[in-house]
Amino acid sequence: MNLSRQNADHMRCEQAFTMVEALFAMALSGIMFMALYSGLASGLTTVKMARENTRATQILLEHMEIVRLYRWEQITNIGVFMPTNKFVVPYYKDGGTNSSLSYTCQVRVAACPLGTAYANDMRKVTVQVDWAPMGQSYRTRSMSTYVTRNGLQSYVW
Repeated sequence: MNLSRQNADHMRCEQAFTMVEALFAMALSGIMFMALYSGLASGLTTVKMARENTRATQILLEHMEIVRLYRWEQITNIGVFMPTNKFVVPYYKDGGTNSSLSYTCQVRVAACPLGTAYANDMRKVTVQVDWAPMGQSYRTRSMSTYVTRNGLQSYVW
């Protein structure tokens, strides 16, 4: 089949993109990249929050394990064995580089809120951890347990 020069030039012009099509393609790709980057940022923020919550849980468990090993005299002698003031625990326990995030902890020992005959032989121990990441709202986690005079700690020693 023999094409004349006029038909070949005409076909070449029809194969090009118009300015509207190019602008539409650029706008569409811009929206796709913005969605990609916002999804990545959201995912990284979620991972960061999960790490902070996990560290708070580790601190809570650490102090609950200490309470579990105390004898009754050590739990009721507040201020000697059980800290009464708030104390600070860093995000990285040993040699970390992130000094901006730290957890404020407090251990409280209170009388048993139950109205039973053995309430004098029980104490409620609450460990609370507070932290405020940079640029975000204040967060808190707490864990409570009951300790009895003749509980598990009597059998450890």
